[in-house]
Amino acid sequence: METASMMPDLAPALPEIILAIGAMALLMFGVFRKDDDAGPVAAGALVLFIITGAAVLMAPAETAVTFNGSFIADPFARFVKILILIGAAATMFMGVSSMRSDNLNRFEYPVLLVLATLGMFMMVSANGLIALYVGIELQSLALYVVAAFKRDSLRSSEAGLKYFVLGALSSGMLLYGASLIYGFAGTVTYAGLGTAITEDASLGVIVGLVFFMAGLAFKMSAVPFHMWTPDVYEGAPTPATAFLAAAPKVAAVAMTVRVLMEAFPGALAEWQQIIFFMAVASTLLGAFAAIGQNNIKRLMAYSSIGHIGFILIGLSAGTEQGVQGVLVYLAIYLAMTVGTFACILAMRRPEGAVESIDDLAGLSRNQPILAFVMAMLMFSLAGIPPLAGFFAKYYVFLAAIEAGLYVLAVIGVLASVVGAFYYLRVIKVMYFDEPAAPFDHPIASDVRLVLAISSIFVLLFFLYPSPVVDGAAFAASSLF
Repeated sequence: METASMMPDLAPALPEIILAIGAMALLMFGVFRKDDDAGPVAAGALVLFIITGAAVLMAPAETAVTFNGSFIADPFARFVKILILIGAAATMFMGVSSMRSDNLNRFEYPVLLVLATLGMFMMVSANGLIALYVGIELQSLALYVVAAFKRDSLRSSEAGLKYFVLGALSSGMLLYGASLIYGFAGTVTYAGLGTAITEDASLGVIVGLVFFMAGLAFKMSAVPFHMWTPDVYEGAPTPATAFLAAAPKVAAVAMTVRVLMEAFPGALAEWQQIIFFMAVASTLLGAFAAIGQNNIKRLMAYSSIGHIGFILIGLSAGTEQGVQGVLVYLAIYLAMTVGTFACILAMRRPEGAVESIDDLAGLSRNQPILAFVMAMLMFSLAGIPPLAGFFAKYYVFLAAIEAGLYVLAVIGVLASVVGAFYYLRVIKVMYFDEPAAPFDHPIASDVRLVLAISSIFVLLFFLYPSPVVDGAAFAASSLF
């Protein structure tokens, strides 16, 4: 009886348990099958994602805390976990044919993506600094291997090594900051920190918070800890880059939101300054540094840095409306990024995948539908109405204005205008330059399906935005 009473309530963590058991089962299946074909394991991973998604959706709406308060399941976690599952499933699904074409068809790849997804789930549901760190490391270790998955490629190995070294540095900074915070506050749970850290936070806590946020900024690829992003995006296999650009970004932003809102509400003035700086620096660097890029994956890396800046504008507000804006932005960003990488995966010729923007020349004449979809996604990333990207920016700018952060909103709008230049340049190359050799046609069916779904979402979001907007509002309310 005594043992039974010490057993934590496992029900709130059912999705994580399903993923953990499923990942081990897929690993065993892949090992004993003695065949490198990733197809059956990838199919099993997709089924696992569907089952996990059902478990997330069917969970009770009430907030539940377990494992001695270190794990929380609430509407915020549920909303973000659904986004993570969509991003992970879409990028895995559309990456299978590409990995097969590039001779990377090994069963370890889908298993690693499932383990990374499990780490993201733990990051989002972490209710204490130790649980957060465990989630981050589980995700990061899987992603380091995924980035270097193309072992025969110097660029891929370099990307994995660079990601690992810089990731280890950021983990060290995050741990150092967490230890300082624990030393001065005397607790590691978010609720305990929220009580201990009041408006008169000690200098030690503030210093710890700075180091801690440096680690979080690295995971989000926010300036000045963004330097790994372009090299890793370019060097990693394109399906792996698509995964890196989608689900992990959502998880990193969500864990940052939860930490700041639940553990440090008493230090709002202090962390607001840090987020303010990162938002300004990320939007400006993302806008200007992408202009000179000719590799579409590097361009998407700088684009993601810029979009993290816009997301941080919403977070800077420190209000419920700001968190709602962040969640709406994440949902739309996910659709735009997955769609754009589906276009990049479609850029194949008999000799292999191509990544140069110049290779898009004349695409409107060779493949007009693909050119139209790519152009629409570029317009949406630039924030042109009535596409979904416009509403993403609208919600975060509105939250900033209502919080009195007028300067931040103006800088964000100006950075959007500058950033539009390099998105329009892609469209100009597709529609006005002399045609290059056409890409393989038809496009793989898995890529085509993901491209169609993401395009419809981006194009028609304005007609029925309430599922995302209302869901984000409900999720945000659980943090306040």
